[in-house]
Amino acid sequence: MSFATWLAFFAASWAISFSPGPGAISAMASGLKHGFRRGYWTTCGLEIGLLIQFLVVAVGLGALLAASEVAFGVVKWLGVGYLVYLGWRQFRTDAAPVPVAAAKGGHFHVRELIVRGCLVNITNPKGTVFLLAVVPQFLDPGRPLALQYVTIAATLVFTDLVAMGFYTSLASRLLKLLRSPRHIRWLNRGFGALFILAGTALATLSHHVDDPS
Repeated sequence: MSFATWLAFFAASWAISFSPGPGAISAMASGLKHGFRRGYWTTCGLEIGLLIQFLVVAVGLGALLAASEVAFGVVKWLGVGYLVYLGWRQFRTDAAPVPVAAAKGGHFHVRELIVRGCLVNITNPKGTVFLLAVVPQFLDPGRPLALQYVTIAATLVFTDLVAMGFYTSLASRLLKLLRSPRHIRWLNRGFGALFILAGTALATLSHHVDDPS
């Protein structure tokens, strides 16, 4: 991969990473509930999921999702169910104001946030099929593929870490401004509705995916 090709992919990665979707909703929901420092663990999970998606594409399994209606449908409906479940959970989230500053008290488990973020990405076949369509456009068959895959994956993870950090920070700033349980309750319901809408959008997704947003 030449520097010019990488630069083009780097530019495209920002658009891909900032494209609103289940990952952004999940990052914002965590930022709202836990603040930035704690909520960012969800982003770590999202990146693990992104790397798993990328690995699936790199070893050719992504072709199965692109070619098989059954495989695509199974992953899609798992994703729909999980997003709706997250929406239901968000609706039921405690409306009490959450202390942003520190790591004392409250319901907080790093592993739970990481697993949640990871599942959001790996149960979204749209991302896998989109990567399958986009990644080959930036590969140079005349050069070692392994190094190119590592470069592309590292670039995507970097831009996604920044993008999801932005969404987490945005929500955590809202948390700093709000202390009314009623306001937080409605924000939780809003994010719950966004998860359910994302699940609904995924349910209507056809087998052919051409756009990440």
